[in-house]
Amino acid sequence: MATSVAGDGYSGLNGVIPEPHTKKMTDLPAELLEHILCFPVLTHVDICNISCSCKRLHDVCHGRGKVWGHQYKLRWPRLQKYYRQNECCDWLREYRTRHVVGIQIRRTVESISKRFFTEVVLGDSFAEIESLGAPEHFCEDELLFILNSDKRKSLTLKYYAKKILYFLRQQNILRSLKTFLEQPPEQQSALEGAVLVDQYCNPLADVTLDSISAQLDEITDKVKKMLRIKNPSHPSLRIAQGDCFVVEDFELQRQVVGALNSVLYEQLQYKGNEFDYYNPLNSYIHQVLLRRTGIPISLSVVYMTLARRLGVQLEPVNFPNHFLQRWCQKPTGSEDIYDFVYIDAFGKGKQLTAKECEYLIGHQVTADYYSAISTTEVLLRMVGNLLNIGKRGEGNEKSYQLLRDSLDLYLTINPDNVQYLLLQARLYFHLGIWPEKVLDILQHIQALDPSQHGAVGYLVQHTLEHIQHKKHPVEPEVKRRSAAEHLEVQYSVGLIMKHKRSGYNCVIYGWDPKCTMSQEWITTMRVNQLSSGANQPFYNVLVQDGTCRYAAQENLEPHSAPLEIGHPEVGRYFSEFSDTHYVANEELQTRYPEDMVETLGTVRELYHRPAPSTGNQDQGPAAEHNSHQATPM
Repeated sequence: MATSVAGDGYSGLNGVIPEPHTKKMTDLPAELLEHILCFPVLTHVDICNISCSCKRLHDVCHGRGKVWGHQYKLRWPRLQKYYRQNECCDWLREYRTRHVVGIQIRRTVESISKRFFTEVVLGDSFAEIESLGAPEHFCEDELLFILNSDKRKSLTLKYYAKKILYFLRQQNILRSLKTFLEQPPEQQSALEGAVLVDQYCNPLADVTLDSISAQLDEITDKVKKMLRIKNPSHPSLRIAQGDCFVVEDFELQRQVVGALNSVLYEQLQYKGNEFDYYNPLNSYIHQVLLRRTGIPISLSVVYMTLARRLGVQLEPVNFPNHFLQRWCQKPTGSEDIYDFVYIDAFGKGKQLTAKECEYLIGHQVTADYYSAISTTEVLLRMVGNLLNIGKRGEGNEKSYQLLRDSLDLYLTINPDNVQYLLLQARLYFHLGIWPEKVLDILQHIQALDPSQHGAVGYLVQHTLEHIQHKKHPVEPEVKRRSAAEHLEVQYSVGLIMKHKRSGYNCVIYGWDPKCTMSQEWITTMRVNQLSSGANQPFYNVLVQDGTCRYAAQENLEPHSAPLEIGHPEVGRYFSEFSDTHYVANEELQTRYPEDMVETLGTVRELYHRPAPSTGNQDQGPAAEHNSHQATPM
């Protein structure tokens, strides 16, 4: 049975056929329109155009509505943690702010490369980011967006974005450390302080107090499981997370310590790192838990924290050359050093008497060294270890960074230490960074210790000269391959090479027609033993192992199978990896204006040469063998 429809053989009362009623999109309910406009293929530009088409759609796309909220969350998903669920927010305003911040950050990062290409360490370039006055989480999100873009492209942009993100996160961590130090001593946790030190030295790593605590909770549960086997009624089994409960009975305390040693050193195989003692990773709490090894102080922080969670109070002891913990054996507390057992977390939890502690270091010490110390003193000892590692470094950027970071931390905790203030001023002066800050540090040193006027005066004079020099920058040296003195240079920047003798892979980022190093370096490196000696082109190369080297032309050859070079400084010189070579960025091309053409020509000849055709299929393998022999590599 058919149903009659308007316009299908139907006439009105006056005999006139009515016009069919046409439904428009804007007649749909607002909820359905919002659902349609949240379709993933629509961009913010589409939404802007749609909202301008009529009042109905403009009202549906209002700033606090679902449509702009969806656009915001779709484009910047990492920012969702900064908003409460179902929070009523002006999403259009947030979108505009975040979009503008993104443009400003990108422009600033792009400009840094031109201005700081010749700087060994970026110094005062980050003030511009802070001066934008933008929300910090917006700045960080844009920098992460740059870093997570196409792996092989925008290498220079990523290089500086990473350095800026490093700086911004460190500033936040320093603020958290200052807040931590303002707390009463009894509320300061050695674990929280150690995590802040770890975060400051590794600001790009995902290290949080919650994640570290969760890992320690897992170890605590393992210890409780072992305790339950030995003593099902042990009071430590009833301690919930966050409870401040102390086990008073010494026999019950011994059961906790015994179970802790068994789990930590036998079951989980934690140990002191005797073979790589001066590796800074031994001082970072997240690395100690990951690698299950460390030095006395970092293992002691882990040990003390676990013991406290199980109701046993241990105190940190600043013993020379070997950090320890002490465990009081008297019920009322005592300061007699012989009333304590000293626990060596580095030595698998071995328990020592006061006399046995001296055997660890090979000489006697006064009773003061057996005293308990505060959390602040624990942090100073921990940071002091990192400082010493930085001073022992090889003078590369990595060791300088560790030295800068540890000095920042130490002087945040103890801002009036003249020795380290002077070291910081000398370091900044040596690196040629923050000259104005150097003058401030020197003024502070002079106020604290007038006897330092000789060292202070010398640094003030040369820092003022440096400030004047920066006002008149020197034009970069330009090296053209076509110049007569450069005709012997065979290779060009961006080519991926292999060292014939050492076998390392590298990429060229600079060259000299002759060796420009000192006679002492030439003698030390036995350059005169080469067939052409120092009288041949030498190349600056970034090596796969993270080092920078100066290699003779006769020792280098193009790599037979080009690969990416995992060096932290690649982005400083190159903008892109293009399968067979690196593309020099604008700053490097300015210094070597004819090299990119040469690089492309070399790449075409080496890697894109068409395979030779053969008339007889049976001769294929032989022809392939001959073609390999003909390859100039």
